Amino acid sequence: MSDASDDDIPLSKRKSRAIVAIKKVRDSNDTGEDSDSDEIPLKKRQKKEINNAVSKKVKKESPAPVVSTSANGSLQKAAKVKSENGTAESKVAKVAAENGNAESTARSMLSPAKKSRAITKTSRSERTSDDEAPLVKRKSAKTATTDAEKDEEDLYKWWEAEELDGSIKWTTLQHNGVLFPPPYEPLPDHVKLRYCDKPVDLPMEAEEVAGFFGAMLNTDHARNPVFQNNFFKDFLDVLENAGGANIKIEHFEHCDFTPIFNYYEEKRMQKKAMTNAEKKQIKEEKEAIEEKYKVCYLDGRKEVVGNFRIEPPGLFRGRGSHPKTGKLKSRVMPEQVTINIGPEANVPDPPEGHEWAEVKHDNTVSWLATWKENINSATKYVFLAANSSLKGMSDYKKFEKARELKNHIERIRKAYTEGLKDSVMAVRQRSTAMYLIDVLALRAGGEKGEDEADTVGCCSLRCEHISFMPGNIVVFDFLGKDSIQFYQEVKVSHQVYKNLRLFKRNKDPSDDLFDRLDPGLLNRHLQEYMLGLTAKVFRTYNASKTMQDQLDLIPNEGSVNQKYVAFNAANRAVAVLCNHQRTVSKGHELVVGKIEDKIFEVKWQRYRLSQQILELDPKLRTNDEAYFEKDPGLTEEVIDRLVSQILQRETLKITKKFEKDNEKRANENEEPMEESVLKERLEAVKALEKEYAQERKKGKPEVKSGMTVEKLRGQIEKLDERVVNMGLQLKDKEDNSTVALTTSKINYIDPRLTVMFSKKFDVPIEKLFSKTLREKFKWAIDSADENWRF
Repeated sequence: MSDASDDDIPLSKRKSRAIVAIKKVRDSNDTGEDSDSDEIPLKKRQKKEINNAVSKKVKKESPAPVVSTSANGSLQKAAKVKSENGTAESKVAKVAAENGNAESTARSMLSPAKKSRAITKTSRSERTSDDEAPLVKRKSAKTATTDAEKDEEDLYKWWEAEELDGSIKWTTLQHNGVLFPPPYEPLPDHVKLRYCDKPVDLPMEAEEVAGFFGAMLNTDHARNPVFQNNFFKDFLDVLENAGGANIKIEHFEHCDFTPIFNYYEEKRMQKKAMTNAEKKQIKEEKEAIEEKYKVCYLDGRKEVVGNFRIEPPGLFRGRGSHPKTGKLKSRVMPEQVTINIGPEANVPDPPEGHEWAEVKHDNTVSWLATWKENINSATKYVFLAANSSLKGMSDYKKFEKARELKNHIERIRKAYTEGLKDSVMAVRQRSTAMYLIDVLALRAGGEKGEDEADTVGCCSLRCEHISFMPGNIVVFDFLGKDSIQFYQEVKVSHQVYKNLRLFKRNKDPSDDLFDRLDPGLLNRHLQEYMLGLTAKVFRTYNASKTMQDQLDLIPNEGSVNQKYVAFNAANRAVAVLCNHQRTVSKGHELVVGKIEDKIFEVKWQRYRLSQQILELDPKLRTNDEAYFEKDPGLTEEVIDRLVSQILQRETLKITKKFEKDNEKRANENEEPMEESVLKERLEAVKALEKEYAQERKKGKPEVKSGMTVEKLRGQIEKLDERVVNMGLQLKDKEDNSTVALTTSKINYIDPRLTVMFSKKFDVPIEKLFSKTLREKFKWAIDSADENWRF
């Protein structure tokens, strides 16, 4: 292995190298050769013979079902369990090397409701200042009459309640249904699709679909042949069904959507040119329409509704190389929507002239409305918002289930390691899949239809998705969820390497690698080890365990920005483990360039201040020559660019302030300021330009009146701190350019780890969680302290 830093290694290689240590823990000695009959693929053998062999062996070898213990039983068990501290050197490798720890404590074994109250009581008693209180509570203490205080008083703290979410989700439920998109507004008479260079009068339904394509004519989607073909087919179907069968449109390449594109582009520019007052008015009108849909009343409590809007019709984009990209997403009608509401509540009225598909009163489900979309026939739901009690309970239970796995993981790993050598192919395949799911954090995977994107998981891997290299290295190359490529060259245990070669033998590239396994069979087997255990729990467990291990390695020192970058590095290790990749954004280079220019600008300002010190006391140079040196990157060409950028920025700042002031005066029915006022204000920019020119001509800066060496050194110290912080920001941007941190932070890392880091390392929670996430994870912020552990 080379000595190159991780920053120089591609994401896939980095991840492979980091995971190598994980595999070493699981290496086991090889056994004798497998039976000839088990080397033959399932579809090429007699079905009866296989079923007899499998059922006979599984009945004999499968472990007896294990049900999670009760709170009292867990407490007794906790007294016997000893905690083991792993010593794995690799950061990410610790995910499996030491996950066998059974760090059970009395509090972690309490029932969820009792544990929540215990945690809350402890955290409250330890808070001695406003700085340690949650953000919402600090706001309430400062502004006793604000809405924030009312929200705090009304907040239902379900994590302190006696009972958590059960089979009954609610007893009373009242809401106002869903918000449908506005009806289609026809194009002006002069805006038409042109076919063979002639304008075409389309029925309104077909014109709407043509508008969907025309509006996005300049996008990459519209240039995609698959997108074009799918759109054109659906467009012709709509045209025929709308009574346009006599309109001869036969070839996509003869269609000219430019007039439609120009019309919508003009509308976009008009919207962009609106004054702030006009934008504000439109926003207020929109909010007034949406207001009644935003909240519901669940058991008498006010709860925020999440996705209450029905998605408008349009053209399906899809992720990656989706085969249905470009197809028409039809307008959803009320007759397709089922409403779920309390039997005592007033059923919301559907749009005039329409009826709901059905009205239900099912209190065992948490959705408020449901319908099916036409692209993939997927069922859509309206749920409560992410910060609601039901959603919070769901998140809490998910992470508690992952925490529970740590009490069983050692036994599970021992069982599947033994199963890697089993003489029955079904058991051997299942054990190998469990190894890959545990070590590589693969999703279980499932069956896909022929017209869906070719994405796979562990159980649905085909022979074409893996290849082999010497040294027990397996190359995985397939499309995972959202058509994100999973490519890794991973060193696995010798037995796993041998098994994968065996599973692939005598098969075609398109054959299933695990032809005796599917996600259902796998998850049913996992239930035997722990109630509620599925393949997905492994992914959450390993992600959170990795984050805990990474945070343990961070020293509690340095600035807030340094700690924040260290936190992101830990988060990045989890994202790499979970294969949360992303393509480098189009604006990445521009953002990085701006940060680099800003760093040079601060360094130049620092150099100017240092030269002013020498003007006041030239003898100081001999004491510290490096302190007064110019950064090598500050060439005359770079300084020219910096000066130009500074002057442009100041000009824009003054101009925008002038326009904003005039807009304010117009709203107050006052006369606008004349252009002469703007010219007068811009004189400051000209003065600054003159100052820079004279300074560079003389080769030395002018010392401002009243300036002293001490004051200048103080300013330089602040600039040095800014350079350090911007350097950290730049490194963070570069490191995260191909890794998506948000997905793992929201869905896979227990939010209490982030809260623990915030409180233990004195990093404001606002830097780690956005406002939306602070609301979503209010339960975690309120219940975890600086000593909490996953």
